[in-house]
Amino acid sequence: MSTTLDRIDKGEFFLIAGPCVIESESLCLEIADKVSALANRYEIPYIFKSSFKKANRTAADSYTGPGLQAGLTVLKKIRTEFNIPVLTDIHETTEVERTAEIVDILQIPAFLCRQTDLIVKAAQTGRWVNIKKGQFMHPDDMALAAAKAEGAKVMLTERGSTFGYRNLVVDFRSFVMMKKLGYPVVYDVTHSLQLPGAAGGKSGGQPELVLPMTRAAVAIGIDGLFVETHPNPGAALSDAGSMLPLDKMEILLEQVLKVRKSLK
Repeated sequence: MSTTLDRIDKGEFFLIAGPCVIESESLCLEIADKVSALANRYEIPYIFKSSFKKANRTAADSYTGPGLQAGLTVLKKIRTEFNIPVLTDIHETTEVERTAEIVDILQIPAFLCRQTDLIVKAAQTGRWVNIKKGQFMHPDDMALAAAKAEGAKVMLTERGSTFGYRNLVVDFRSFVMMKKLGYPVVYDVTHSLQLPGAAGGKSGGQPELVLPMTRAAVAIGIDGLFVETHPNPGAALSDAGSMLPLDKMEILLEQVLKVRKSLK
């Protein structure tokens, strides 16, 4: 795990990928197995991502995940079995210490990127902190969010900005602006293609745009790519409308590497 994070710290392009939320241990193992094998083949540092809890749901009856203890048990197994770092969201300061015992990167959700106590406590664990840029935040203001994580390794993630009702847009200037702040900049392509609340009490999406949007972001110089993936997105319990089918992950990585090669 430390080798992967060292490679990222030295500037290698990296991948964060997994299902939106932990639906079952078997699903997470299937996805980790497939994506880690691809990442090894293409020599890309890989971090497994999934959430033990999704606190921000459109409707009260939406699936929120297995919870802290059960979720961390699954993430620990992924980390051990595949020898890869894992990332998950934290939502409250009470979750931080327990989560940091298991995961390598603590993620601050976009809607919580201004929560000072949460960021400070995450940084105090010594783990990496991934702060997702709020849909309402100017890229330059992420310098202030990152400063709250003093002493920690920080990465910043773009996931689109609110553009009217039920729509997000990615301003590609954001990548350039945030890179100037001195932190690795990640593009969360699948969340950026969500259509919040547009699918009858849940979010829709435009997964058909994952490949072209990724190519554009890689061309502009992102440091890492964040992709939520699932073997059957239509049956997923969260973000069914925007996740990339697992069988398209190889095509995605091939295109990423072609674009990066063309820039050299």
